[in-house]
Amino acid sequence: YAELLEDSCKKSEEVEAIKRNAERLQKLATNLLDVSRIESQTLKLRKETVNINEKIANVKKDFESQAPHLRTVKILLVEPVEKNPIYVLADRVRLYEVLANLLSNAIKFTQKGTISISTDIIRSNINNNPEEVIVRIRDTGVGIHPEILSRLFTKFATRSDRGTGLGLFISKGIVEAHGGRIWAENNSDGKRATFSFTLPFSG
Repeated sequence: YAELLEDSCKKSEEVEAIKRNAERLQKLATNLLDVSRIESQTLKLRKETVNINEKIANVKKDFESQAPHLRTVKILLVEPVEKNPIYVLADRVRLYEVLANLLSNAIKFTQKGTISISTDIIRSNINNNPEEVIVRIRDTGVGIHPEILSRLFTKFATRSDRGTGLGLFISKGIVEAHGGRIWAENNSDGKRATFSFTLPFSG
């Protein structure tokens, strides 16, 4: 209804505010449902063979087209992300959600600089899979505050007044449901953070 109102009325701050807050409420409701599914272990995945490098490139394009404030932050795809396909068995929608959550988080805490995304295939010692894909998202932001680092992937863990602290918890649940791992770390100087996650390599 907010979108219909926007189409039928002259552009106004009031209508934009209604639409923006309706979208925020919809996202919050969706996140809370996902939290419930993760905690009850009823999160369903529709797995298929996905080129994770292509998915990363798509997420990057979407963010750049929707976020004009990225003029001060540059998203870089480290070779060979743009050229070489790497396949994983994953739920396309959920994989996009994880990438978007991590990229959004990096942008939130990087006022100026770069965010680089890289992929690689590494040896695995879990799930009887000899290889796994690792995705790393590195930023040049303020880093992860020591107070929150140990509980970063728990519910409502945030020092920001612009989020609920559910995105990383949901991302962890999705990655682990795929048989992967997720973690984060600061550089030795406490600045700049790297978020990484793995998924079983599909060949």
